[in-house]
Amino acid sequence: MDRDQCLALDAEDPLRHLKDEFVLPDDVIYLVGNSLGALPRRTAERVRQTVEDEWGAQLVGGWNHAGWFEQPFTAGDRLAPLIGAGPGQVVAGNTTSIAVFQAVAAALRLRPDRRVIVSDTRNFPTDHYMVQGLAGLLGDYELRELSEEHFGEAAVVLLSEVDYRTGARQDVSSVTAKAHAAGALIVWDVCHSVGAMEVDVSAGDFAVGCTYKYLNAGPGAPAFLYVNPRHQATAENVLTGWYGHAAPFEFETGYRPAEGIRRFGVSTPHVVSFAALEAALDVWERVPMDRVRAKSMALTSLFVDLVGDRLELASPADPAARGSQVSLRHPDGYPVMRALIDRGVHGDFRAPDILRFGFAPLYIGYADVHDAATTLLEVLDKELWREEKYAARLAVT
Repeated sequence: MDRDQCLALDAEDPLRHLKDEFVLPDDVIYLVGNSLGALPRRTAERVRQTVEDEWGAQLVGGWNHAGWFEQPFTAGDRLAPLIGAGPGQVVAGNTTSIAVFQAVAAALRLRPDRRVIVSDTRNFPTDHYMVQGLAGLLGDYELRELSEEHFGEAAVVLLSEVDYRTGARQDVSSVTAKAHAAGALIVWDVCHSVGAMEVDVSAGDFAVGCTYKYLNAGPGAPAFLYVNPRHQATAENVLTGWYGHAAPFEFETGYRPAEGIRRFGVSTPHVVSFAALEAALDVWERVPMDRVRAKSMALTSLFVDLVGDRLELASPADPAARGSQVSLRHPDGYPVMRALIDRGVHGDFRAPDILRFGFAPLYIGYADVHDAATTLLEVLDKELWREEKYAARLAVT
């Protein structure tokens, strides 16, 4: 497909107007929305309001009059439709790592007769590390690699809907049913799927996710935790911070868990970060997710076709079997990516040899994909990545 054909597709794209909602440099094709989403235009004003009009004018009164105290739950209700959940099922705040710890620990207590945790080593490292730490803390739990034959012994299975390296997508419905049939509970990590496709974790037990990738809530934005309503009366939050107390302002010396999703609160919300999340959700509440997914598959397919067999495809060939990213292998992937970024096409690198390209359908168009693929091929054909300066590793790859 040539560039004129791509421009014609952009002109017909029903999501094309959403690009204007984001701040993007003119000389950059930003294919890192699967790591850190672009800045929504409305965010700066929303954060200014929080800092100046709320904190500046209301001071401590903002907790009551600006809705700060309820932010984890009001934001949770706004996030819920993006993962197939309902009101009172999602709490926002803290980080994905903390949410993983909470979810897995709660699941273990719901299955006290089992001592096996199944975690895919292809999960993002924080998931696996947190489970390793939890198992070590408890002392009598065994951590096993993903295999359906282990489901029958597992208390909990922790999986990512989309693999962060390759973009390979799990069948949430099918795997959840298999885990439940074997008596295990399941925790889904939807960090690399929420905001890029229709997500539905409602049949599962717990789910965790972040908001700084496709959801565009900013660096360090609040994570979220889903707890299925069938577990909310009995699931325990082992991180018994004051925010999950039944009466936090009674200042009791003993812990009493709140009812429902509120018991999974932990600590005081980061109000300024929540302001950025709220601004991002203003955009998402106007976005039809079926169109997002359709465009996602079209963009990734176009990129794969344009790159051809020049690089090994690490992602599934079937667009329905991958998330909104394409991963390619190259033995010198890091300097290749550095050279590409220097030429305005921003992706990222994952060791040992993967170049990752994330396609955020709200602000990436077909002509962007064409230009990115053309630039990549130029970097490879002219071996521009061999410049000495590209060999030095930066702290964040």
